[in-house]
Amino acid sequence: MDKKILPLAAMEKLLKKGGAIRVSEDAKETLRVVLEEKANEIAERATKLADHSGRKTIKGRDIKLALK
Repeated sequence: MDKKILPLAAMEKLLKKGGAIRVSEDAKETLRVVLEEKANEIAERATKLADHSGRKTIKGRDIKLALK
């Protein structure tokens, strides 16, 4: 994935919400990469589910099913 979508500040907030006191730049960047990769996998599965249902629009239920 070339272009980054998620901001590093959001990664820091997530990590701190999880209990971290301090967060390194490397940790923020690594979390961003992992989350964007996972989100891409979910999006691909959700797209296939919508296509299978004869829809062009991805719905919340497609996302939930893609996670299973």
